[in-house]
Amino acid sequence: MLVTTELATIDAARDFNRFYTSFLGVLNKAYLDSPYALTDVRVLFEVGSRGGVAASTLTRDLHLDPAYLSRILKRFREDGLIETKPDPDDLRSQIITVTDKGQAQFHEFVRRSRAEIAGHFDALAIGEPERVVDAMRTIQTVLNSSANVTPPAVIRTHRAGDIGWIVQSQARFYCEEFGWDLRFEGLIAEVAGKFLSNFNPQKDQCWIVERGGLNIGSVMVADGGDGIAKLRLLYVDKTARGLGLGKLLVGECIRFARNAGYRQLSLWTNDILDTARAIYIQAGFRLVSEEKHRMFGPELNGQTWVLDL
Repeated sequence: MLVTTELATIDAARDFNRFYTSFLGVLNKAYLDSPYALTDVRVLFEVGSRGGVAASTLTRDLHLDPAYLSRILKRFREDGLIETKPDPDDLRSQIITVTDKGQAQFHEFVRRSRAEIAGHFDALAIGEPERVVDAMRTIQTVLNSSANVTPPAVIRTHRAGDIGWIVQSQARFYCEEFGWDLRFEGLIAEVAGKFLSNFNPQKDQCWIVERGGLNIGSVMVADGGDGIAKLRLLYVDKTARGLGLGKLLVGECIRFARNAGYRQLSLWTNDILDTARAIYIQAGFRLVSEEKHRMFGPELNGQTWVLDL
């Protein structure tokens, strides 16, 4: 028997399915103010975008019943939108191509679809369309079990919105994973806020690891004064552990600090963060001090590490 939380999750997915099919007009007999249903338009889109495709391929890729697809193609032929010829590789199938009229109809559907989506997005507040698209990418990435290739991780410098993500993601992770209280979120919000307020690209930098349009890691270097740079807020999302991203981020910090003319790179961490400490040790950092504290609730052993540049 499913537990309550599992049922709630499943029902939430079902609610979303009902909402989104209604939003798209999937159940409407006429799609995009045309005489065709959504499935019809999807078939024409696939034929038009591929420049010619076998009927058996459409049946497989769109999960359509062959008889149902045959009726759609018959209507398209009658309307002058497609042409068919025998498939030389499968005499039971046909190769389908769009006519000039079909190509014009295909492009018109694309235009109408874009206009419809633009109309929805134009009614949203600044930044909300991007949030919607990010959520769509997440759904597609997580549920697309047929995807055999994981998008590559890319390290880039920060841009608008990234610092807020750093505060949110790290506060959520450390509070859930280690039981730290909300004072930790206050600390990283303070660190992040000072980084932005005092940002000098010659002396300060923040790197974001992005994969498939989603942020999965981050780190900062900030000017600590007296020729000392501070490595702050190293983080790698749980979904990206074991890829060596933490080591790459620390390497970026070391290179930047050296090129910026700092004499030393310093960081503060807690000894329970074994993976991060292993990266620091491998990079040549040395432990210079440690102290017990309860800054975030549980008793922790804070440590200061430095690397002479």
